[in-house]
Amino acid sequence: MTRPAFLIALLSLGTVPISAAAELAPFTPERMWQLQRIGAPDVSPDGRFAVAAVSRFDMAENKAYSNIWQWDTATGAARQLTSRNVSDGSPLVSPDGRRMAFVSQREGDTAPQLYLLPLDGGEPQRLTSVATGVAQPKWFPDGTRIAFLSRVWADLDNSAKQAERLKERTDAKMQAQVWDGSPVRAWDTWVDDRELHVFAVGVAGGEPEALTQGSGLQLPRNAVPLEAPLYDIAPDGRELAFTADSDPKPNNTNLDVHVLAIGTRSPRNLTADNPATDAVPNYSPDGRWLGFVRQTVKGFYGDTRRLMLVDRRGGDALRAITADWDRSADGLVWAPDSKRLYGAIDDAGTTRVYEIPLAGKPRAVTGATSFGPLAISTGRKPVLVGLRQSFLDPATLVRIDPRNGAAAKLSTVNDELLAGTALGTYESVTYTGANGAPIQMWVNYPAGFDRSKKHPVFLLIHGGPHNGITDSVTYRWNAQVFGSWGYVTAWPNFHGSSGFGQAFADSINPQQDELPYADVIAAADWLGAQPWADKERMVAGGGSYGGYLTAIVLGRPHPFKALVAHAAVYNWFTQSAADYAFEPRRFGDFWQQPEVFQKGSPHFGAANFATPTLVIHGQKDFRVPFNHGIELYQTLVNKGVPTRLVYFPDENHWVLKPQNSLFWYAEVRRWLDAWIAPKAGGKAADGNVR
Repeated sequence: MTRPAFLIALLSLGTVPISAAAELAPFTPERMWQLQRIGAPDVSPDGRFAVAAVSRFDMAENKAYSNIWQWDTATGAARQLTSRNVSDGSPLVSPDGRRMAFVSQREGDTAPQLYLLPLDGGEPQRLTSVATGVAQPKWFPDGTRIAFLSRVWADLDNSAKQAERLKERTDAKMQAQVWDGSPVRAWDTWVDDRELHVFAVGVAGGEPEALTQGSGLQLPRNAVPLEAPLYDIAPDGRELAFTADSDPKPNNTNLDVHVLAIGTRSPRNLTADNPATDAVPNYSPDGRWLGFVRQTVKGFYGDTRRLMLVDRRGGDALRAITADWDRSADGLVWAPDSKRLYGAIDDAGTTRVYEIPLAGKPRAVTGATSFGPLAISTGRKPVLVGLRQSFLDPATLVRIDPRNGAAAKLSTVNDELLAGTALGTYESVTYTGANGAPIQMWVNYPAGFDRSKKHPVFLLIHGGPHNGITDSVTYRWNAQVFGSWGYVTAWPNFHGSSGFGQAFADSINPQQDELPYADVIAAADWLGAQPWADKERMVAGGGSYGGYLTAIVLGRPHPFKALVAHAAVYNWFTQSAADYAFEPRRFGDFWQQPEVFQKGSPHFGAANFATPTLVIHGQKDFRVPFNHGIELYQTLVNKGVPTRLVYFPDENHWVLKPQNSLFWYAEVRRWLDAWIAPKAGGKAADGNVR
């Protein structure tokens, strides 16, 4: 191996000398944005090759571009299939392996369209001209048609009329909108009067055929962005399964799995008995089973997702496959024999590949590092591919041996950059948290970490709260970037986190402040007791629920010298303006449980606010509306507590644009250095000697 690659290998083992690490470039935010990001893969039916979108970022243009690549699954030989400065995505290989469908917005496209590329050579051909755009393409099993999703006006029956309506709305001088239902907003999008439906178009193009429009149902209105699979097509091409809200009330959602004979308008609800969510329909290759995931606790998004099967040959009888498994069945793909599935499972801080047999218990296929999403071929000898990543390695396409989890690396798009980059090390630790419970925590150490010296500590508080921090790269709160500034970072998976079982996830409801706050303070105590930690230079911060918990910490005893609160829920009472708040809460709303809201709302701790706090918020954030950020900031100013407000008018719940991200990291570093400046006259981020 080359010398830089050798150094990277040593760094991952924690054995690189400080002098060697110093020869490599630090993992700055700018370097992080030079990494290319690989999207969800697909694999050819015979397993000979895989395809995926690879995104790169142009900092000068402040844009992302993505193109489709192909890899030989035996040798890793790569071939770039598309090359324009556009955003190509969602690649799907045809059932005969000769063509590839994908979504792109190219010259002349006013919205993303469906394209078809012959894999033996030639240019992509546009199949659709849908003014409302396309998403989630899916091949019909016979390869003659491709299904997709689009948000349309239900009273218009062709794409030309849709285009006319869209132009009328866009050009109108009066831009008022009216709602008499819900939701009104989702994440960063105003939900208008269009409906989400499934369509199909032939491989020669032409006017798309509406499959669900006119059925009396629509796919979820709040499915923004369109990420989770919302529909599937039966292997014989005659039936469509899709997720739709079966409750007409404006203040209630009940997602159910429906099936519809293609060409008809009379869907059948398969899950009407369950008032909680049923979703992600997925037909088995032999056509006998229709799989889906079920939650049974209404109003609890962190409820365990159980794999259910409908026996299509036995009168739609339901069968629970993972009823007793204390993990959620996610990222599922069927094996070709229809006797098992493989999933990317959130499992105690790592996303592992599991084999889930129809008869027997789930079995972990992989161990260390995280995997997913997955794709599998349909041949007799299935080829399983997926993305592998860790805190040190961005998503890399690999071929996975389903017997033992061995992963053969296929993509190398980031190898050269990483080989010249100083990366730190990391480990999983366990400490005692609230009520004496063991709490798992990831600790990331800077490159060239010297355990004989004292280091500042940045405690990161994750969002959710029912999300776990897994061994994988995150671009918004990147531990390696913070490590390049000299910080040891720690991510505790406190009470409420996913991946540790149903009881652990639900333990914080409805009082979401108590146990996580205790776990964060216990994490700080553990960190402060380490010989390499400078307990006088500890800071903390987080976003979303992590911002909420940071604001809770702000008003209660804690050891931190400075805080960072991004997209923080500051006032539980005004969180009723959030995009999800139209439904009754599981444990009652503020007029029903005022004591819970008062105890758990950070703004009631304002009398104790004294810690310098950086407040960050985006105007387009509808999950935690901007009023929370401005209220927290104004309160800190009113009390004379050092603070700063960073406002992004063009960002939502997250900071996603490259130049905005660089500014975010610069502001966070400037803030932290201002309050726990480097010792011995070191320079802070603004160039001043502290």
